[in-house]
Amino acid sequence: MADKIDMARLKSSQIGNGASTLFDTHNDLSLETRREMIALLNQQLADTFDLMSQTKQAHWNVKGPQFIALHEMFDNFAEGLEGFVDEIAERITALGGYAAGTVRMAAQASTLLDYPTDAVNGTDHVRALIERYAALAASTRRAIDRADAAGDKDTADLFTQVSRDLDKWLWFLEAHVQA
Repeated sequence: MADKIDMARLKSSQIGNGASTLFDTHNDLSLETRREMIALLNQQLADTFDLMSQTKQAHWNVKGPQFIALHEMFDNFAEGLEGFVDEIAERITALGGYAAGTVRMAAQASTLLDYPTDAVNGTDHVRALIERYAALAASTRRAIDRADAAGDKDTADLFTQVSRDLDKWLWFLEAHVQA
């Protein structure tokens, strides 16, 4: 199932002994809940970081008559994703976890499709990003449900914030290809 966290893959993507470390905290969530949320958050961190880098790839390489509009839009989206990367990583550490947040860790753990290297014109980039934003939006909604079911309202709230912006950005992208 796509929304299940592959713990072995996640652990193999993390560097050093810090990967399995759970730090002491006075957070009142149960140890089991914190472990589950840390794994879920690390997966969302990997995917969000990957989407941020893919959005920057589009920003740097877009060509065509809509260049400036798309170039600026992609940059704004990447900045928004960067903020969420930071918030997700900080939530992991607030729960006593280890944020697996390097580019290499994200690349190994991401569930998103690789970015197409043949995308050049604006429409190619927009279509590639639509697919990836939609995938992250869907997994983020599943993450909201998992966090809520686990009783972690704060993590569910964080994912809800991410979901709202992903849906808005997806709408902006789709508007470029709708007639």
